[in-house]
Amino acid sequence: MNTTPSALQRRQIVAATLSMALPWPVLAAGFPSKIITMVVPYPAGGSTDTLGRLLAHALGQNLKQTVIIDNKGGAGTAIGAAAVAQAPADGYTLLLSSNTTFTINPGLKGRLPYDPIKSFEAIGLIGSSPLVLLANPSLPFNNVKDLVAYAKSHPGKLSYASFGNGTSSHFAGEMFKLMTGVDIVHVPYKGSAPAMQDLIGGQVELSFDINVAARPHVESGKVKALAVTSRKRTPSLPQVPTMAESGYPDYEMVPWLALVGPRGLPPEARQALSNALADVLAQPAVRVELEKIGIDIAFARGSAYEAKVSQELPLVRAYAQKAKISVD
Repeated sequence: MNTTPSALQRRQIVAATLSMALPWPVLAAGFPSKIITMVVPYPAGGSTDTLGRLLAHALGQNLKQTVIIDNKGGAGTAIGAAAVAQAPADGYTLLLSSNTTFTINPGLKGRLPYDPIKSFEAIGLIGSSPLVLLANPSLPFNNVKDLVAYAKSHPGKLSYASFGNGTSSHFAGEMFKLMTGVDIVHVPYKGSAPAMQDLIGGQVELSFDINVAARPHVESGKVKALAVTSRKRTPSLPQVPTMAESGYPDYEMVPWLALVGPRGLPPEARQALSNALADVLAQPAVRVELEKIGIDIAFARGSAYEAKVSQELPLVRAYAQKAKISVD
């Protein structure tokens, strides 16, 4: 029997050998060729989930491939983040989350099932959603200066609601106490909705909440907004001053959002995803929808993510230590 390979067989062997030797960028040239999963580490229905569904639809149209949402809430976003960190680094499993995942959790917790730098590779920064310092309308102050004066004359009598221990709103409240020297009591809730309900009902006097949750209640007069936690006023609440304008120029606590994948993404997959995200966030229709849910869009390529984490994480750790913030 003749065992000598034919010319066709030789060409097939050479092609197979070359394909195994080719680097990832060439092998990933057809990206995306299957469904992309975007993990949102929060329950369905919240602002990040809403953002995720808007982005999934728009990215799917741009990439001409289906993008689905997988809600993996729990453990302060750590469950969803760990799932993505451990997923194959092929560009088909992504994580959409906030700095709760990327700097607050690492700054407050000793052990996590992921590392914000070593575990992830960023597709891009999306933007931010400032928090708002809110007050029950029955209280006798309408700005931060008068709040501080009132709190200092009534130590321990005021309380502020957050949407949970170790969250950005908890961190914002403790930073406020540290910078102003006021004695107000932290009351953690399991989410924004119950915290807002008790603020409106007068069970707590103050709250730090996301602007998308605050805006309808501010506009209806059920709560009053004293300041936003960003350095610039937010377009969604342009009439509300910043903490800097209120006398605290060093105060800034702004939840920001990023889209990341597992560390080690094929360069072409990462580039395709980053280009798609940039294109989507530049679309006027998408921008209008994101602004409706309180997102101040500020796209930046993936390299900006590592710089932001490296800058913010030491500050979070320092403030957590000074303010004795506990997540237990």
